[in-house]
Amino acid sequence: METLNSKIHSKPVRPIKIMQFGEGNFLRAFVDWIIQDLNDNGAINSDVAVVQPMPMGRVAELAAQDGLYTLRLEGIDKGEKVKKSQIIDVIGDCIDPFTQYEKFLSYGASEDLQIVVSNTTEAGIAFDETDTDFSKCPKSFPGKLLALLKRRYDAFNGDMTKGLAIIPCELIDNNGDELYAVLTKLAEHVGMDKAFIEWMHTACHFTSTLVDRIVPGYPRNEIDAIREECGYIDNNVVKGEIFHLWVLKKEEYIQKIFPADSTGLNVIFADDIKPYKQRKVKILNGSHTAMVPIAYLCGIDTVGEAVNDPVIGKFVRDFVFGEVNPTIDLPADQMDAFANSVIERYKNPYIRHELMSIALNSTTKFRTRLLPTLKDYVRIKGKLPYHLTFAFAALCLFHKGMRGDEPIALKDDPELLAHWKAMWEECGADYKKFARTALNWPEAWEEDMNAIHPALADTVAGYLAKMEKDGMRAAVEEFVNG
Repeated sequence: METLNSKIHSKPVRPIKIMQFGEGNFLRAFVDWIIQDLNDNGAINSDVAVVQPMPMGRVAELAAQDGLYTLRLEGIDKGEKVKKSQIIDVIGDCIDPFTQYEKFLSYGASEDLQIVVSNTTEAGIAFDETDTDFSKCPKSFPGKLLALLKRRYDAFNGDMTKGLAIIPCELIDNNGDELYAVLTKLAEHVGMDKAFIEWMHTACHFTSTLVDRIVPGYPRNEIDAIREECGYIDNNVVKGEIFHLWVLKKEEYIQKIFPADSTGLNVIFADDIKPYKQRKVKILNGSHTAMVPIAYLCGIDTVGEAVNDPVIGKFVRDFVFGEVNPTIDLPADQMDAFANSVIERYKNPYIRHELMSIALNSTTKFRTRLLPTLKDYVRIKGKLPYHLTFAFAALCLFHKGMRGDEPIALKDDPELLAHWKAMWEECGADYKKFARTALNWPEAWEEDMNAIHPALADTVAGYLAKMEKDGMRAAVEEFVNG
């Protein structure tokens, strides 16, 4: 069987208008797939030059297959199971800047280049004060991008029409603004001239984004079957879910040259991406965090099992639609559509998502994912969100550290775990004392949660008593059906 190459799949000839920092699974299963769709539908005509951001990477493997790879999308779409494969052919060049630095910089002088996209992990957009020698490849992503922009500025003599559209996908708040700030700080730190810095500020176009797609990556356990189905060997297969969402903050120039919302994909140019970030964190991440201790203490191990359980599935759905959605300032139809898509994603039979992997750092996750909903709901409705309150009680019991006769492999900051243990040892079956103590824990919650609602501690205590006396399964069944 032959390895995938341009003899098996003929690559169209397109100009390289997009430079992509990152060759990992997510960008190839998300951004490159979107670029493929835009090309196929005539919205753009562009190939991608992929830049390896770290010394170790896979651009050599991509180049060996002429930039071609197979994307495997699997999941549930409108209630139907979907499994499909597609060859992505938009990668036109593969660059290792650590060994091909001049080739990398030469793209700065390209008349075709218009756009830079990136996903260099959350740690990628960071100021490195030691990244000052631009005679060789800078260590950091901002350093590499700054070197590219400086070469472009010099090549075109500061032409204000030659700025680039810069679209970061790193999972940090306001990623476009953060990258802009780091580039400015680094340029000033290394003493670049003010005219260049002004060109970067004025001629270049930065936007912030939110991305959402689960990408398990290389399907090692299924690769033999995929090879037989496709009829070729592909060492760069990447697997992703059907669902996708890309929200970009509106920027006129970027919308003009990169109309990613024009072909029917789930891409949105928005005046403000904050509500969409809230929606993702509160619904997707928040419902994960809420379900884990309840489902796990009921003897369930995966997200799929949890949402397919009639009782826990109803709990999760009622929590999302009844308590989370009302706290987010987006149209109700959009909220309902997104919430339904999340439930559908949880039921994806092709992805096994372990509850205990979500349980990692669950104390901090409650503060960032669920506490804002608790406070917003009380502020808006004037009463407790009882599903969320029940979930907090379950979190407390989860940190007692036992599922039946088996210890739970709790993974969190050692000081937080020690505090949970100390509270249980001190309070025992005095659930009211435990609830008040657990809620008044500034090191974990950054506030005294007792102040959120006068009945919160007593309600948590009542749920804890029921869970301990009757067991989690009986407690959640009574809660859901009562």
